[in-house]
Amino acid sequence: MTTPRPRLIFLLNSAQRRLQQWIATQQWQAASAGVTPPTPAQGGALFALARQDGLTMGQLATELDLAPSAVSGLVQRLEALGWVRRQPCPQDARTQRVWLHAAGRAQLPLLREATQNIQQQLAAGFTEAELQTVARWLTHVQQLDAPHRPDDTPHD
Repeated sequence: MTTPRPRLIFLLNSAQRRLQQWIATQQWQAASAGVTPPTPAQGGALFALARQDGLTMGQLATELDLAPSAVSGLVQRLEALGWVRRQPCPQDARTQRVWLHAAGRAQLPLLREATQNIQQQLAAGFTEAELQTVARWLTHVQQLDAPHRPDDTPHD
């Protein structure tokens, strides 16, 4: 008797929802302690800008694998928190560049610690070889051909 193949689509969607709920719970607990932690998307943007400050909006969208319209709202929220600033590119005033403020940079140590804790919990009980297989499969899923949507075109 053969083992049925895993229901990959269901498992992936369910895991993503559970992970988001788990992270939201962690954020709620931090907020209860008087800390305003970045959301996962905000954390991703702060990490991307820490690696390369002054990214264009389009570069940030690519880096975060988000639609440009989503990055626009994300950056607006980060600006409202005082964590980043947006300004026109000197070479092309139509292009906006995003810069990390000191307040955003101050979020990075706690973000790194939280990310390491989450990574450790996600990896618990798995061998390095198993984790490499999971990472290879998830990368494969990211690279599957998807229908082109007009709002996916990066704009700087």
